[in-house]
Amino acid sequence: MDWWEALILGLIQGLTEFLPVSSSGHLQMGEALFGLQGEENLTFAVAVHAATVCSTILVLWKEIAGLGKGLFRFQWNDETQYVAKIILSMLPVAMVGVFFKDYIESLFSSGLLVVGVCLLVTATLLAFAYYAKPRTKEKISFRDAFFIGMAQACAVLPGLSRSGATISTGLLLGNKKETVAQFSFLMVLIPILGEALLDLMKGGFSGSAALPAGALLVGFAAAFIAGCAACKWMIAIVKRGKLIYFAVYCAIAGVTVLAWS
Repeated sequence: MDWWEALILGLIQGLTEFLPVSSSGHLQMGEALFGLQGEENLTFAVAVHAATVCSTILVLWKEIAGLGKGLFRFQWNDETQYVAKIILSMLPVAMVGVFFKDYIESLFSSGLLVVGVCLLVTATLLAFAYYAKPRTKEKISFRDAFFIGMAQACAVLPGLSRSGATISTGLLLGNKKETVAQFSFLMVLIPILGEALLDLMKGGFSGSAALPAGALLVGFAAAFIAGCAACKWMIAIVKRGKLIYFAVYCAIAGVTVLAWS
């Protein structure tokens, strides 16, 4: 992998991790375009996902600090309940990771057909969320947190946007736009870090010897910077309710990918 390929793929990951267009699908399309494959891909994917986690922490550090402060009061306060809801939302994706990890990984190497279909599903979800009757529940309930977590578990499929699925589900359940956006970005931190740790323990970074350190650093930096911008941008977009534009984009991208595949 050359540095310019790492730069492009890092920018793609950073932007699409937060925008509801599927980072995994776009990263897979980029890798297919550049002819990249094997362990080198896994190493790079783990690195750029870690970069987007870091960008989330930077953008939402005040919210994260507030949750931590409330949690360590050891009381059943709003912050502790919020953390409990995040933990509850992670259970579905944890179950998928434990029992279906090999199957999901096989989908990522099965070509772009699945990506195209899932992009069309993403477009449908975003369109439904856009036209749904607006409601303004100030707090996400435990029930809503679980259903949003189910949406996140489904979004492990390549081409099905995680942010698109979780935000759309939250909006369809009647939650306030900015509340859903913040919850969506916070709930993914631990699963991504956990996945990176599992890959590290299982030798997922063994391909790093074939991946130049410069390319890895360029990709990480590009994903981090693009992720910071996209995270702030996405929160503003959700507040303004402009998800329909991404529905149109995903529909066009899905049809294009299906034709290409």
